[in-house]
Amino acid sequence: MVNHRQAGAYPHHWEADVVLRDGATAHLRPLTADDAEGLQAFHMAQSQNSIYLRFFTFKAKLTPKEVRRFTELDYNDRVALVITRGGEIIGVGRYDRLDNPAEAEVAFNIADPHQGRGLGSVLLEHLAAAARENGISKFTAEILPENRKMLSVFSDAGYEVHRHFDDGVVSLAFDIDPTEKSKAVMESREHRAEARSVASLVAPRSVAVIGASRRWGSVGQQLLEHIVEGRFTGGVFAVNPEALEVAGMMPYASIAEVPGPVDLAVIAVPYDEVPAVVSACGAAGVRGLLVVTAGFADDGERGLARQRALVRQARANGMRVVGPASLGLVNTLPEVSLNASMAPSMPRPGGLGLFSQSSAIGVALYAAASRRGVGLSTMLSAGNRADVSGNDLMQYWEDDEATRACALYLESFGNPRKFSRISRRLARSKPVIVAKSDMMGLRLPPGHAVRTTQAPAGALDAMLRQAGVIRVATVEALADVAQIVAGQPLPTGPGVVVFSNSLALGRVVADAAESAGLRIEAIVADLSLDTGQSVALPALRRQLLAQLSSESVHSAVVTLLPAVGLSVESIATVLYECSQAAGKPILAVFTGILDPNVHVEGLLAGGLPCYSNPGTAVAALAAVVRYGEWLAQPAPTFDPPAGVDVSAAAAELEALMDDVDADDLVPLDAGAAQSLLAHYGIQVLESVPFASDDDAVATAGRLGWPVALKTTDAALRHRLDLGGVRLNIEDEASLRRNIASMRKLLAPYGAVALEVQTMAEVGQSCTLRAIEDALLGPVVSFGLAGDAVNLLDDWSHRVPPLSTADAAELVRSPQAARKLFGYQGLPAVNVAALEDLVARVALLKDEHPQVALVEFNPVLVGPRTLTILSADVRIANPARRTDSARRAMIS
Repeated sequence: MVNHRQAGAYPHHWEADVVLRDGATAHLRPLTADDAEGLQAFHMAQSQNSIYLRFFTFKAKLTPKEVRRFTELDYNDRVALVITRGGEIIGVGRYDRLDNPAEAEVAFNIADPHQGRGLGSVLLEHLAAAARENGISKFTAEILPENRKMLSVFSDAGYEVHRHFDDGVVSLAFDIDPTEKSKAVMESREHRAEARSVASLVAPRSVAVIGASRRWGSVGQQLLEHIVEGRFTGGVFAVNPEALEVAGMMPYASIAEVPGPVDLAVIAVPYDEVPAVVSACGAAGVRGLLVVTAGFADDGERGLARQRALVRQARANGMRVVGPASLGLVNTLPEVSLNASMAPSMPRPGGLGLFSQSSAIGVALYAAASRRGVGLSTMLSAGNRADVSGNDLMQYWEDDEATRACALYLESFGNPRKFSRISRRLARSKPVIVAKSDMMGLRLPPGHAVRTTQAPAGALDAMLRQAGVIRVATVEALADVAQIVAGQPLPTGPGVVVFSNSLALGRVVADAAESAGLRIEAIVADLSLDTGQSVALPALRRQLLAQLSSESVHSAVVTLLPAVGLSVESIATVLYECSQAAGKPILAVFTGILDPNVHVEGLLAGGLPCYSNPGTAVAALAAVVRYGEWLAQPAPTFDPPAGVDVSAAAAELEALMDDVDADDLVPLDAGAAQSLLAHYGIQVLESVPFASDDDAVATAGRLGWPVALKTTDAALRHRLDLGGVRLNIEDEASLRRNIASMRKLLAPYGAVALEVQTMAEVGQSCTLRAIEDALLGPVVSFGLAGDAVNLLDDWSHRVPPLSTADAAELVRSPQAARKLFGYQGLPAVNVAALEDLVARVALLKDEHPQVALVEFNPVLVGPRTLTILSADVRIANPARRTDSARRAMIS
C-alpha cells in the first residue's frame, strides 16, 4: 500500500478496535500531540523496573523535551501507536526511521497491570503495517537481556529474527514483510483471543440484568425469570433503581453497587438510557454486554449513529457487544445452564451450535430445531450484529467440546475472507451449515455495515464450497441437515440403500436420491411389517444390518407407510440402534401418518433423523454426503509456482500507485502490464498497434510470419464472424490486402485501430479473469471463451488462496470444460499449463490488492503450449481489501 497522505496528516485508517489475549477489547490509534499529558501520566505510573527496561535507566518523569519528542510525529519517519482502555493509555509502540530509509528502530512500553495481555504483539502487527505503508521493510530493536517479555514478543511473532549481543544489549533485526509463519501466528492469536471473548459472553461466571422489572410480560422481567428458571450456575443480579424486589431477589440501584465482578450485563432499558448504562458497565469492569433494546440501527440514520457510538464506547472500555435488538443467548452446558434469551424454556441439551442475525430468524431457527428434537449447545442471536458476529462464534465453537456441529443463518457477510479462513479450518473438525440469502447483501438487516458486491454470480457459493461449508437455502433445510450431523455418524461415501414396505415408494425415493447425486446400492422393498412387533422388528434389524455391513453402502434411507401394530417410536428405536451398531447414518421417513398426536420429527431426542417427506430427507443426506467427500480429501496444499518474485512485483506496484487516486481504476499500458506479469512468470504474446500499412509490415517482419491482424476494440477483437480478426497472414501483400479489407468492413463501427500479432499454436480459446471485489476480496473466474461465457454464463469461480486442488477444480468446473480433455475427435489440451497459469494469477491477486483486475482473453491452449494473446491489467486503491495483515475488528 502506498502512502497518499499529506506530510504529517493524521492517519485515521490506522485506528482500530482490537481483541486482546484475554478476550477483552481495547482501542488502538496513532499518538498525537494532545496525548502529552496522558503519556506523562502513563510513564509516571510505571514501575521502576519497567522504566529501566524501556529506557536503560530510571527516570521518574519525562522531561518537556522528551514529551515533545515522543508526541510530535510526522506519521512517516516517526510513528507512535497507543492502546487505550477507557481513554487511558495502557500501551505504546513506536518506530523511528534510520539513516537507511528502508529500516526503522522499534520500541514498546506496556503498562504494568496490562503486561501479559498481548498488547505488545498487537502493537507490533499494527506498527509493521504502518511501516510497510511508509516504505519500510525492516525493523531493528535494542533490548536488555533481562527484558524477557519483550524478547518473546519479537521471537514469537513468526518473523525470522537475527540476534546480536554486544555491550550488554541484545540487538534484533528482522524483515517485516508477512511470512507464512507470521500469518499463521497472527491467525492463531486472533483465534484464541476471539474465542475467549465469546466464552466470557456465553459462559459467564455472573450475570446482571439491567432493567429487570416487576411488570409481568416486560422484556426485563422475562429475561431475569428465564435466567433464574434455567438454573444458571453463576451469580444472578437484578439492577433496577426503583423496585424493592424483583423475582424474589433484592435489586441493586446500579451496576456499580453489585458486589463482585460481573462478566455479562443484559441490558433491557430504553435506548436513550443505554449510553449511561454502558458507561457504568465499563467503569464496573463488566466484560460483555447483551443488548436486547431496539431503537438503534433499526431506527434509521439517527439510530445507526447511536449504535456506532454504543459499539465505540463498549470496545473502548474492554467490552464485546451482542446486539442491539438481540433475542438473547443460550448455553445448555450443565456447568453453565444459561438461558439469557426470550425463549420460554431451556432448549434440549445437545451438540448443535446456532447463530442467527435477526431476532425473527433466531425464533424460526430455535423452533425448527425444537420440532426436530435437535439438542443445542449454544445459541446466539446477534440482532443488528453491531459487534459479535458469526465469525466470532465459529472461533469459539472450534474449541468448544460440547459443540459437534455449527449452524448459521447469515443475511450478510461483514468479512467474507475471514469467514472463509475460519470455516475452512473449522469444517475439518465439525460440520458447518450455512443458510444464506442469495441477495449478496442487497437486502440487509438495519445497521449491517456491509460493502456492496460486484462479484460474479456463483462466487459466494464457490467460496463456501471451498471452505467445506454445507450451504442450504432455508431455515427448515438447515434444521433438516442438522438432524443428521448433530447425532449421526457421517457418511463416508455416496452409496445408499433404500428400505421400504412399498415398492412404489422405494422407487420414488431411489429416483430422488440418484437425481441428488447419490448412488443407489439396493432397494429393499419386501419389508413385511404386518407380522406383529415381535417378528417384524427383529426382521427389520437383521435386514438393515446385513445391508449396512457392505463396504459399498454408506447410509440408508428407510421410508415406511404406517403398519398395523407397530408404533413409529418402536420402529425409530430399531433404526437408531442399527445406525449406532453399524456406524453409518440412517434416515427415517414416515409418510402417510395422519394421527396429530404423532410428531415424526424429534423422535428419540434428535438421535435419529426423522422426516415426513422423502425429498426433504434425500436432499439433506446429499448435502451431508458432499461434505463427507470434501472432508475425505487430503488437506489442501498451497505450493507456490516456481519463478515468482512477490517483492519485485510489490515494488513495481508501489511506483505505479503514485498516479492512482482513491477511486481511480487505472489500466496499465502493455509494457507496464507485461513487466508486472513477468514477476509471476506470466508472458503475453506481443501485440503491436500500428498507424500505417508500412508500420504493420515492418512489425510483422520483426515478429515473424505468419501473423494475425486484429482490431483493438474490446468487443470486436475476438469476433471472426464480425471481421474483427484475420489469421495466418503469410506475407506482405496479404497483410496489406487484409488491412484494407478490415478497415472497410469495420467502418460502420467507427474509427477502429488495428494491431499485428504473431500467430500462436492452434488450440482451445479460454478466458481467465481475476477481480478485487469490495465484499469477497479477490475472485478468480475461468471459462471457455466465446458463447459459453458470453451467452450461457458458463463460468467457474474460486476465491484465493487457491490450493492445488482448487486450481484443478476451477479449470474442470465449467460445463464446456469437457472440450479441454478431447472432444469430437480433437486432442486434449495442455491442462497442466492451464492450472499453472491459474495458480500464478490467483497468487498475484492474493498478494497484491492493488491489482483490481487481471483479464486474459483469450488464452489459447493447445496440446503442448499455452499462449496468452491479450491481457487487461488495472490497478486501484488497495484499501478496500478486508482481512489485512493486522488484527482489527470491523467497525
